[in-house]
Amino acid sequence: MTLTQKILSSHAGLDKVVAGQLIRAELDMVLGNDITTPVAVKEFEKAGFTRVFDKDKISIVLDHFVPNKDIKAAEQSKQCREFAFRHCVSHFFDVGKMGIEHALLPEQGIVTAGDCIIGADSHTCTYGALGAFSTGVGSTDMAAGLATGQAWFRVPSAIKFELTGKLPANCSGKDLILTIIGMIGVDGALYKSMEFTGKGVGNLSMDDRLCVCNMAIEAGAKNAVFPVDEVTLSYLDGRSERKPVIYYADDDAQYDKVIGIDLSKITPTVSCPHLPENTVRAGELRSVKIDQVVIGSCTNGRMEDMQAAYRILKGKKVAEGVRCIIIPATMKIYRECVEKGYITAFIDAGAVVSTPTCGPCLGGYMGILAAGERCIATTNRNFVGRMGHVKSEVYLASPMTAAASAVTGYITEPQE
Repeated sequence: MTLTQKILSSHAGLDKVVAGQLIRAELDMVLGNDITTPVAVKEFEKAGFTRVFDKDKISIVLDHFVPNKDIKAAEQSKQCREFAFRHCVSHFFDVGKMGIEHALLPEQGIVTAGDCIIGADSHTCTYGALGAFSTGVGSTDMAAGLATGQAWFRVPSAIKFELTGKLPANCSGKDLILTIIGMIGVDGALYKSMEFTGKGVGNLSMDDRLCVCNMAIEAGAKNAVFPVDEVTLSYLDGRSERKPVIYYADDDAQYDKVIGIDLSKITPTVSCPHLPENTVRAGELRSVKIDQVVIGSCTNGRMEDMQAAYRILKGKKVAEGVRCIIIPATMKIYRECVEKGYITAFIDAGAVVSTPTCGPCLGGYMGILAAGERCIATTNRNFVGRMGHVKSEVYLASPMTAAASAVTGYITEPQE
């Protein structure tokens, strides 16, 4: 079995599962946010459920439109609060202690190696970086999970990515996953597991891995997963609420294909409008003028991302006519940025720093684009109208590329 199949078989109480098999698995965590939880609550109550399966295995994170941007957002958050308080949900995160869900849960140790996790948000696949099975579901599946602690899955087949080498200094996990999506396309891993192996895995930081797994859904994948190694165990040590459970793929595991990737050959990569698969080397876009830069999101709002932006922006100025918005992904990251002087450097450079929020990534607030405007962002999607007007454009890039572009006013390849 593959690593994913090992985790799923264990949670289904089966000795073995095969690709295509329908199983019912026990869940270690059910996640919802301020957009998806209200729908799940409605279905939960409509079905006649009166209690949750386990208050300690549910996470509700208010992050998309929080602090609330309008009356509708306030009503949705209120509904989440009332449900969380009524059922004594242990992991409830509101203003003051919230963060972007897929950065917050790993940081807080709420998810760990060996878990089976569903979340009513497509980027729930992030937690595969810890050696867990995690995938996004609809709000009705979340409702069933809240009540029963179980979910149905069709066991996915897998694509194996054999990593060797080490990323260049001007590249990160974002450049890696954009390169992969450019190679295989937005449906290249449709309902498959993207499983990363090889000696190169050890050269990727946890923030790199979280970023890579986060965007697996942009390749159509059901999930992505990294093996547990010293980097994983070091990250989980003193953080994980529960004891990690470590699974390994069998030596004779079956894969639909094996793709070798030399990390040393990765270059700063940008995804052009209007699909993540439209990737080119950043240096080929130097004539593209930008109006806005966004550094943040569940993909790239972690500490290493803030450090990358700081290294480039310190002592420099954001180009005239460019709006640079920086969003640390959690309150802990925000505080660390304050303590290290990053926030002062960002402000001195002419950037604005926001409280943790998904904000502009999904066209919510804190950076909506007008017709004809271009934004280079460390977010995960660049569909038509994703960040505002249908005639605006979003280019996806790493924090280093985004910060370098903020300084020049044009898409710019960062130097090593």
